[in-house]
Amino acid sequence: MAKIPENAKQVFEGEIFNVWQWDQKMFDGSMAVFERISRPNTAEVFVVVGDKIIIQRQEQPDTQEFLSMVGGRIEKGEDPLDGAKREVLEETGHASDDWELVRITEPSGKIDWAIYVYVARDAKKVAEQSLDAGEKIKLEFYTLDELIKLVDRGDLSYFDHEIRIDLIRAKYDPEIKKKWEKLLFTA
Repeated sequence: MAKIPENAKQVFEGEIFNVWQWDQKMFDGSMAVFERISRPNTAEVFVVVGDKIIIQRQEQPDTQEFLSMVGGRIEKGEDPLDGAKREVLEETGHASDDWELVRITEPSGKIDWAIYVYVARDAKKVAEQSLDAGEKIKLEFYTLDELIKLVDRGDLSYFDHEIRIDLIRAKYDPEIKKKWEKLLFTA
């Protein structure tokens, strides 16, 4: 969706974001400078332990405490699934042998960035958390009903927009809820 054209020139390289510019022909024949940013792709993971889903209560140096799914940036050259597995291990100390890609979304037309959403079923604790210096993460465990309530109240909003909407629909539509139960808890 938001791909950087081959003729674009990188005009800024940041720690996370890069800025690209290119000359774009307009409909009237004139030219204008267009811009787009790029950033590393990310992974978001529904980590399932028994009949519960891990949600993170997070603090970072520049934000107030918030709830989030497990996940983070995929490193350059890293396979998205490998990045998701690494993030889950680092942030939760859990690992799983049962992974499924739920969806890939590109949240913005002005950012070259994809979010890979996975479910990791039957996760087991295999290590201690290995957090970055700028992370404080406490793990909380929620049932699907509790997760749906968090999303519906807006307490958990830092993840894929379409999945948020689908989870809110699951509150009111038993068939959608069954779909989520099957996705999260059935291998």
